[in-house]
Amino acid sequence: MKTKLLTALFLFALPVLLLGVSVPLAACVPTPTATPAPTGDLTVFAAASLTEAFTELGKQFEAAHPGSTVIFNFAGSNSLAQQIGQAGPADVFASANGAQLLVAIGTGRIVSGTQQTFVRNRLVVIYPNDNPGGVSALPDLAQPGLKVVLAAAEVPVGQYSLDFLDKAAADAAFDPGFKEAVLANVVSYEDNVRAVLTKVALGEADAGIVYSSDVTGDGAAAVTKLDIPDSLNTLANYPIAALNDSPHPALAQAFVELVLSPEGQAVLARYGFIPVK
Repeated sequence: MKTKLLTALFLFALPVLLLGVSVPLAACVPTPTATPAPTGDLTVFAAASLTEAFTELGKQFEAAHPGSTVIFNFAGSNSLAQQIGQAGPADVFASANGAQLLVAIGTGRIVSGTQQTFVRNRLVVIYPNDNPGGVSALPDLAQPGLKVVLAAAEVPVGQYSLDFLDKAAADAAFDPGFKEAVLANVVSYEDNVRAVLTKVALGEADAGIVYSSDVTGDGAAAVTKLDIPDSLNTLANYPIAALNDSPHPALAQAFVELVLSPEGQAVLARYGFIPVK
């Protein structure tokens, strides 16, 4: 009888004992914590033609990453690549052509293959709205005495401009000496495309060659554009990459992803660029 009573008491107490043990075991399981969003100052080296579009993207990025500040360095892509080679502080590089991105890769600060084309662009001729040079067609760029301003050959848009002159010189619609005549009219070679736009907008030149995206900002209101046909034009590919020595790698990658996202592509399209997605 005593044995049966002890057995009954044990069976009654067992669930209570198990329940008592289970509480502290559950309490020992750690509660997952969210990974804090990366913050800090992000330095972006970007081609001058990206000024307005990237400035807007920078504001969007800061709004999405409280505590972060995007610092832009806008200049000719060749100048930016040189600064990267001289250990200039940068987290992201967005170039107006692949050649200058390759220069940056050659410094060892960007891993080859990590660059991605994020947008495209094309050339247009511009002249002041009052058109003092009487420019109405591409052959007019060769008129004697016309003041033309181009970007330097080291700058992507400058090389693209020379490529256009080479194609036009080989086209039957242009005189054989078209390229030489246009180059004889050049009054200055500028460090970046925005300087070309500014000089034409101020009336310091009768014509210049810029990107189609440049004829969308504030300075574009003072100029008129003349389209260059596809057969004579160059479709410029813009690559972007994060630097491998960035002190904020997660933040740098997040900016690259924003530029490549549908939202980023929509912003670039509004500023006259040709989206890649």
